Amino acid sequence: MKLVRYGESGRERPGLIDADGVLRDLSTLVADIEGKVLVPESLARLRGLDTSELRVVEGTPRLGPCVGAVGKFVCIGLNYLDHAEEAGMPIPAEPVIFLKPTSCIVGPNDAVEIPRGATKTDWEVELGIVIGKPAKYVAVEDAYDHVAGYCIVNDVSERSFQLERGGTWDKGKGCDTFGPIGPWLVTADEIPDPQALDMWLEVDGVRRQTGSTRTMIFDVPTLVSYVSQFMSLQPGDIISTGTPPGVGLGMKPPVYLSPGQTMHLSITGLGEQRQTTVAAG
Repeated sequence: MKLVRYGESGRERPGLIDADGVLRDLSTLVADIEGKVLVPESLARLRGLDTSELRVVEGTPRLGPCVGAVGKFVCIGLNYLDHAEEAGMPIPAEPVIFLKPTSCIVGPNDAVEIPRGATKTDWEVELGIVIGKPAKYVAVEDAYDHVAGYCIVNDVSERSFQLERGGTWDKGKGCDTFGPIGPWLVTADEIPDPQALDMWLEVDGVRRQTGSTRTMIFDVPTLVSYVSQFMSLQPGDIISTGTPPGVGLGMKPPVYLSPGQTMHLSITGLGEQRQTTVAAG
């Protein structure tokens, strides 16, 4: 299934994309696409629906973040060998974990703000894992049982805040609008191998990132298991799994975003995002 949230910001309604690509409303059945709807039993009920009986949503409404009420937005740094090399960072022996505040989450096509004082705003196309079953001290071989599905994440980053402002990555990762997710939450049954997904990102029509989840250092089950050793994961939590090479920081000379530019990004089977950059108010 492709689950969505649509409508104006803060008032999104739940929906799904049917087999013909038609947006249909789910609001008579569930209140939102959030944790309690993403547990295995609830997803099984939704899979059993006759989608032709659901109301068609007319027009082209805004798509909001594909998961509502996210509890934790966990990110993995330097998880692609060639990205670590372009950043001049050592290859990690264990996954690098940082957190993005959930206040940064926006829809897949919402504007991205260049923060006040920013000079090095960057892009990162990433595969997002959406948790569907509580996970604590999970074994690698059991990790897929805890995955509801996947989505695209643009892990927007302000490198000057991240790397030049006194420690920890979080301050450069959590600015408002720095977490576009969606357009859809694609349930795990439709993505049989999350380690075989091509991904790309363009800025103003110029290809900047081309990669594949095949080159991740730590794969999906390893990440779910690893993170669960340090914090419990709840349905609706998101793990963003790192980015392939081609970020602005790694270019020679570096290239960064300014207001008025457009990012366009995609991962196989998970749709596309498109954001325009604006100056923060």
